[in-house]
Amino acid sequence: MKSFATFLLFIFTVMMHAQDTPISAWQEKWENSKNYLIKIAEAMPEENYGFKPTKREMTFADQLLHIANNINWLSHDYFGGEKIEKFEYISSKKEIINILNLAFANAKKAVANTSESDLKTKVTFFAGPKTKLQILNLLQDHVTHHRGQLIVYLNLNEVKPPQYSGW
Repeated sequence: MKSFATFLLFIFTVMMHAQDTPISAWQEKWENSKNYLIKIAEAMPEENYGFKPTKREMTFADQLLHIANNINWLSHDYFGGEKIEKFEYISSKKEIINILNLAFANAKKAVANTSESDLKTKVTFFAGPKTKLQILNLLQDHVTHHRGQLIVYLNLNEVKPPQYSGW
């Protein structure tokens, strides 16, 4: 009985440790980030996808496509994700949501195929040399930045934003 309890403790410890790695923590946050962004995209009526608060801002649709294109670029160039064409000039709400789901899934798969030790690898980046861990953080940070802008777009259109979901 004691050896069985020790075995269970060992399995529990291994499972808990597996959830504390940078990649596993990112994967969980990434999935929640995707779900929250999709709720925001779904909340905006399709007729408002062309809305932009000022002339110099992107439209709601362009913000979403910008997020997807950035995800595709970073996950392909730095994590070996599938190369996906750059998306531009798409206004269909359904198509944009499908593109976002594809981009998030592609990044999640690419990062899942990255070893923890590979996150220490320095890569060439336009802002100077960065580690893959920094690029991983940038993936999430960029989504968060533009998602915050999209919440303002919703509010300016009298659309109640979905409730925030963190972890």
